This record gives sequence, C-alpha cells and structure tokens, in this order.
Amino acid sequence: MEIKEFQEMIKKIYFHRDLSRGKEKTMLWLVEEIGELAEAVRKNDLQALKEEIADVFAWLVSLANLYEIDLEEAIKEKYPNFCMKCGKRPCECEKE
Repeated sequence: MEIKEFQEMIKKIYFHRDLSRGKEKTMLWLVEEIGELAEAVRKNDLQALKEEIADVFAWLVSLANLYEIDLEEAIKEKYPNFCMKCGKRPCECEKE
C-alpha cells in the first residue's frame, strides 16, 4: 500500500470523526500516541513499538487530512532521495 492509498483509506473511515474533533484535539491525540511510543521504546517492547508506530502514523495522516495536505507529496518534497545538506546518498555530512 502506498502512503497516498493509506491516507485515503484513513480519510474514508475516520474523516467525519476527525473533522468533528477538530485539528487541535487531533494533534493532542497524536501527541498522546507519541508518548505511548516513547514508553514502548523505553521498555524495549517490540510488539508495543509496532503498534504505537502504526498509531502515530495513522494520527499523523488524520492531521494531514484535516489540513488537506497530501502526505506523500509533502514527504517527497522534503526528502528528495538525497541529503539536503551535502546532496549525497548516503549522507556524508559530519556527525553532529
């Protein structure tokens, strides 16, 4: 499944609920899921990590839908298949 297809699927299933919840509350749900992801990382719980990464991505997609952002296009623009600093793939920038 492509990102665009996933985003459309989430929109078909949840957009009416996301719209009534609003952008700010949807953002709060995303932050809550990020907290749950952080806990899974801290505990090194691989099953929880899989679930929470999926939840974070789904809530991010919901937020993108509310702002009418094509997430796949935004990703392609921001990350064009090479390092934006050094222009190489893999990145050869000095470690920070």
